[in-house]
Amino acid sequence: MSSNDFSQFSLIDLFHQEAENQAAVLTHGLLVLERDSTNPTRLEELMRAAHSLKGAARIVGLDAAVQVAHAMEDCFVAAQKGKIVLSAEAVDVLLKSVDLFSRIAQTPEPRFAMWKNENAAEIEQAVAAVNALSVAQPPVPAGSPQPEAVEAPAPKRSEIPVEAHVVEAPSAEAAPSAAVKQEERVLRVAAGSLNRLLGLAGEALVESRWLSPYAASLLRLKRQQAKLSETLEALRESLAGQSLDEQTLVRLTDAQRQAADCVRALGDRHGEVELSARRSASLAHRLYREALASRMRPFADGVQGFRRLVRDLARELGKEVQLRIAGEATPVDRDVLERLEAPLGHLLRNAVDHGMESPEERLRAGKPREGYVRLEARHAAGLLSIVIEDDGQGVALDDLRRAVVAKKYTTPEVAQTLSEEELLDFLFLPGFSLRDQVTKISGRGVGLDVVQNMVKSVGGSVRLVNRPGTGARFQIQLPLTLSVMRFLLVEVGGEPYAIPLARLTRTLQVGRAEIEMLEGREHIPFESQRVGLVSAAQIFGKSHAAASEELAIVILGDHSKHFGVVVDRFLGEQQLVVAPLDPRLGKIKDINAGALMPDGSPVLILDVDDLIRSVELLVSGGRLDRVQPLEAQAAGGRRKRVLVVDDSLTVRELERKLIGNAGYEVEVSIDGMDGWNAVRTQPFDLVVTDIDMPRLDGIELVRLIKNDPRLKSLPVMIVSYKDRPEDRNRGLEAGADYYLTKGSFHDETLLNGVADLIGEAQNPTES
Repeated sequence: MSSNDFSQFSLIDLFHQEAENQAAVLTHGLLVLERDSTNPTRLEELMRAAHSLKGAARIVGLDAAVQVAHAMEDCFVAAQKGKIVLSAEAVDVLLKSVDLFSRIAQTPEPRFAMWKNENAAEIEQAVAAVNALSVAQPPVPAGSPQPEAVEAPAPKRSEIPVEAHVVEAPSAEAAPSAAVKQEERVLRVAAGSLNRLLGLAGEALVESRWLSPYAASLLRLKRQQAKLSETLEALRESLAGQSLDEQTLVRLTDAQRQAADCVRALGDRHGEVELSARRSASLAHRLYREALASRMRPFADGVQGFRRLVRDLARELGKEVQLRIAGEATPVDRDVLERLEAPLGHLLRNAVDHGMESPEERLRAGKPREGYVRLEARHAAGLLSIVIEDDGQGVALDDLRRAVVAKKYTTPEVAQTLSEEELLDFLFLPGFSLRDQVTKISGRGVGLDVVQNMVKSVGGSVRLVNRPGTGARFQIQLPLTLSVMRFLLVEVGGEPYAIPLARLTRTLQVGRAEIEMLEGREHIPFESQRVGLVSAAQIFGKSHAAASEELAIVILGDHSKHFGVVVDRFLGEQQLVVAPLDPRLGKIKDINAGALMPDGSPVLILDVDDLIRSVELLVSGGRLDRVQPLEAQAAGGRRKRVLVVDDSLTVRELERKLIGNAGYEVEVSIDGMDGWNAVRTQPFDLVVTDIDMPRLDGIELVRLIKNDPRLKSLPVMIVSYKDRPEDRNRGLEAGADYYLTKGSFHDETLLNGVADLIGEAQNPTES
């Protein structure tokens, strides 16, 4: 179906859609016209919108709507001819007429005639008020100054009534354009179908990753076969000169040949699987992005009414406020966008009512007479970031401190010791307000509480930055979509758990020496404060992890209240498809949902708010266990591992024996590509590599390691026959941590370099 094929829609459906779109055009144009009353482009746009509505209403037989639209059209024509100038009061009348037209347009068809009869007086009054505008205001004399026009992007229009548009979502940087509109195919798709499609696409994205571990297992098998080939070769050399029967020699030769064939076959299969894994992952990513785009709507779709809201509220309060919206083309998940309407409305009302001064107060403070509220949406670090800021008076901390005491949240003595961040936290409490009297706009203390609850319900966070005298800034961070999210995977008691990245404050690796005891509790320093530690093993009833030199800590909390949750280890970040738990299980303590890992194994997603409550209960009840003291690695623990990469068998074995005899565990690779596959699949403490090698040279190997986020901290030593200064500089510029020439190094030189980079071996042995 082309975008011009309306055959499947009734006239009433089309009229409702056109009325909604044209009403948005009228509202937007009137708000702009209020600041530039003689803008010919806007007047032409408004006249055409009213004319279109009049014609559409006449076609469907909605006479009441025809009367209202006709009166508005006459008014705009009069303004175009210069007979009248539309003042702010005139805009009030016209906006009310737009509201009335929208109410008429949404009337069910059987009630068209009844609606007109029941509301005849209201219709006549509205039409009379609009008609009176044509003679109530004289035109402005020629040459009179006009207020500076502030253009805003026109609202997005839809072609036909649909439940979802299956099109590519605009990028966050794209600017809306009314002049250029691409032809797009539009389909009617149920929201539930889109949800299922996105869920399946997310599962395909996760399933595509199982090939990578399989490819890694093939690579490990290839390495084992290569070792078998080396063992057989060594066996053959050791038996050289001995009298062996011909059958034994034939069997040994056949074993060598079969091992070599296995290495080649595994190498070929590994390459094919790795290529298939990349293609599968690329296809799954594209599928997911397309499915996600079908759920996305531009941010402008959810904020069209906010300019009117701010304008009407400011006039009601006798203030002059302009709403500036940035990032209207930013794509937002439709579910997230629907949930944003109420919280953003609360924040905008608070900004105008609480934050903005009257024009006289602003002039006395040296500010422009008109204030502004800025609303911005953008994508940042894989999250949706929304900022609401104003240039008002900010939050008066002394007034806030008095309100906290008056409402008996704390004593006057304690209130004087509270920091600014701690004071601002009270604004988010249910029922808290700085107003003594309740009005229809504010005073009930539900605004910021609603904002925080909504943001937390979708796994986001909200932060208030106060600038006394110059304004306030709210920053909201939300996941881009609610079906597939990024998590930090951690291990506790041998089991994986997922923590939403949006709810994390920080992750730390802390040595035992940094732990301090304060009032019988263990703390660590964090951002100029002390954060208490709690073991995740105690929270989940697991056994404590084996001893380690460092603690893996996840900092959780909100505003000024933080806890350090000690986990066994970090497993890395992962994008997972969120799967709700069976409702028959009820609410599981500290758990929010589930997901499947790339290898198909299940993982539980933590409920961060519930987890924080569990920690608070442990602390308040005096049942908090100490994080078990970690002893140094005992003798016989894991040895430091070194990977030697060299295509020369002689040099490779020499380095392996030297480093291995010093107590390190040594693995070898026959060239750069083999070495690169090894460091990606196995943990090493150091890489010792040559430069000139087939398939992948040492310089490129160093660059790959240093450009990989997981491996960039891995030390690399280059050992090469090339001893010219330019060769040394080339290696160090690639990222090598140490450069040693083969022609000059002795046993001690090599081992000293290894020790300088990763420390002495703990268990010297003979190999």
